[in-house]
Amino acid sequence: MKLTPRLEAVANLVSHNAKIADIGTDHGYIPVYLMKNDKIKGAIAADVNKGPLKNAKKEIISSNLESKIELRLGSGLSVLKIGEVDEVVIAGMGGVLISELIENELEIAKKLDKLILQPMQASSELRKYLHKNGFIIDKEILVKEDFRIYEIMVVKYVGGEISQEDEIYYEIGKELLKNKDCLILEFIDKKIREYSKIIEKLEGKEGEKIESKIYECKAKIQKLGELKNYVH
Repeated sequence: MKLTPRLEAVANLVSHNAKIADIGTDHGYIPVYLMKNDKIKGAIAADVNKGPLKNAKKEIISSNLESKIELRLGSGLSVLKIGEVDEVVIAGMGGVLISELIENELEIAKKLDKLILQPMQASSELRKYLHKNGFIIDKEILVKEDFRIYEIMVVKYVGGEISQEDEIYYEIGKELLKNKDCLILEFIDKKIREYSKIIEKLEGKEGEKIESKIYECKAKIQKLGELKNYVH
């Protein structure tokens, strides 16, 4: 079984011999791949919709893994009991939705060994939520699939509110900079282009909010440029 680069990168962050829950499992590719490669001891594949679970069931049956992967219908971590799994994967959702799913079942999330999160957008909002609620980002990696760069975070609960010395590290994860991820410069350039486009759209328009937004974007572009120098 061959996973896409994004899903393979997520799967590779799962600990050996863990029991996992794959939240928003879609076709169940991650748990099936991990079980087939003897990397985990069991899995719960969950989704809020019946359609994806039907697809996952087909995949599980065709791989003869019915006794190893359990299917559950429900929203987020609500399908789990405290201590039932070691690790949780939430991949392919927006950062705000991932935050909400963790918040809705915070006590379950706190007891996990780790969460592997792959937001499709709003990663800065997710980082802010995690730090505010006592989760540290232990590891971050970037992976490129087609023309898009994805962010993947390994997170665990330590308690307390975690302070960040500069807001720019919510935009670009500190772990990515520390480890000089091979895609980091390309990723920073992409962010700079995004903020430059916002400025272009707003130029010529008037108003206090517009001026404030332009100022904010320019400040971020400057800080992102400084981060590039740090990586070099």
